Amino acid sequence: MFIRAALLGSTLALFSLTASAAPQKFTSFPAPKARHDVKVTVVAEGLDTPWAIAFTPDGRILVTERTGHVRVIKDGKLLPDPVKGLPVIEEFGQGGLLDIALDPDYASNRYVYLSFMEKADKGPDAKPRDQDKGNRTLVARFTDDGTSFTDMKVLYRGSLVSSRLHFGSRFAFDPQGRLYFGIGERGQQDRAQDLLDAAGKIFRLERDGTVPADNPFVGRADALPEIFTYGNRNPQGLATQPGSGLIWESEHGPQGGDEINIIRSGTNYGWPVITYGKTYGLGLKIGEGTEREGMAQPVLYFVPSLALSGMTFYDGATLPFWRGDLIVGLLAGGIARLDVEGDKVVATERLLEAELPRTRDVAVGPDGRLYALIEAPGPEGKLVRIDRK
Repeated sequence: MFIRAALLGSTLALFSLTASAAPQKFTSFPAPKARHDVKVTVVAEGLDTPWAIAFTPDGRILVTERTGHVRVIKDGKLLPDPVKGLPVIEEFGQGGLLDIALDPDYASNRYVYLSFMEKADKGPDAKPRDQDKGNRTLVARFTDDGTSFTDMKVLYRGSLVSSRLHFGSRFAFDPQGRLYFGIGERGQQDRAQDLLDAAGKIFRLERDGTVPADNPFVGRADALPEIFTYGNRNPQGLATQPGSGLIWESEHGPQGGDEINIIRSGTNYGWPVITYGKTYGLGLKIGEGTEREGMAQPVLYFVPSLALSGMTFYDGATLPFWRGDLIVGLLAGGIARLDVEGDKVVATERLLEAELPRTRDVAVGPDGRLYALIEAPGPEGKLVRIDRK
């Protein structure tokens, strides 16, 4: 069984679909689960196209700007100077400086992970004439000394592609401390099914960049060993579920094809062979339909699309009815709360459409509160906090 979410007013009404039964409408909020009335408070303004958030133990909030900087918010103020030590990172289409994550052992090793776009002529042994060979998603590890990021170590370089689209890039860690990240199919659909191409995939690495011996495609001549799953259109969120350790993904689909998936080893999620989406604007069919043997169904898909982005499992105390729920940023406005029980979504709601016009990322702070990034160019981007009214 899978679940289809259809927009209905300000909430997402849930339907169960099977091959033999008509859609059944579910109650949006089955008792005793209750919603919170929430408000938005601005924490910091002046961010240029903010993309991701990380909280350090010393009270800093690190925010990546897609334009190439890591900014610091401390004591409620945006510091004027960005973090030093980053390579020159260019913004290009949907690429630039993207995700940030602290190592699970950050308190002892001070490691920080960044993903960003690298042009072909910036890579190792590159020559100026390489500039027309495209660009790629790069994952690197740094050491945070409090004001600078030092000791850059490249962990992964994706395939070179001539495209401005679908860089993916969110990070997550499993209970064993292994690093997961996604790269989109770069707007060139068939790459997602090619196991020798690092586009349209979720990857799993050890934190030093080596490949785990039990990755699903290790030892195969027809596949990259770092691949964990494939057939992923454009992964825009990854989150580790407390307790189960399951890695959940939000996938930015085409028109009507946004998905929530649970990332399982070696799974093919079907793009572009199967999808619930259609071509932008024209509404034309993509691929073979919505199902095919050997290709996974999403846990949840959205019609119409709400442009899923970063997400997090809420485990704080300030919104007690939301504990264990998956919170997803929506570039179409607001956030979605997915009421998760085990590996199923049983109810949803959409909130704060007007207050959060373009939500790029969400995260739980050390204070147990929920934070969100409002993406906008120039000085219009904001970090906000979501509290009970």
